[in-house]
Amino acid sequence: MRFNPFFVFLKSISLLLMGRARFPRERVGQEVAKDGQRHTIFRQVVMRPAPSQSQEPEGVFEVWFHARTSPRATRLLSRLTLLGFLGLPGFRSKLWLFDQATQGFGGIYEWDTVQDAESYARSYAMRFSRFRSVPGKFTMRVFPTQT
Repeated sequence: MRFNPFFVFLKSISLLLMGRARFPRERVGQEVAKDGQRHTIFRQVVMRPAPSQSQEPEGVFEVWFHARTSPRATRLLSRLTLLGFLGLPGFRSKLWLFDQATQGFGGIYEWDTVQDAESYARSYAMRFSRFRSVPGKFTMRVFPTQT
């Protein structure tokens, strides 16, 4: 499925204004182990589910990359890039991660369905993320949540 970035941007703004997106701080600073590396959570967004959504997300999308920009610039840019996915169908949550030792970044997203996660993997947002990454230092995968 193709998404119009302009309409996703408008929906993202509207979701923020309606208070549907929360930015809890409880997990900020916690570590996530991935392939022998320790990534620290530096931001989280969680959507308040609409009445029509299932209680638990069923799909996960992960991305790991080394940005062409400095870690500070990448963190600042991450505040803006959320407007490119917050309004996508099925988006539920995201953890932003950074590995101080390798200077690598990661994102763990939850989606209503595996299909929603796969659509995101093929979206303009991921093409932009791949462009921002050092060549050969970009990986992503989609999988069902563990129940």
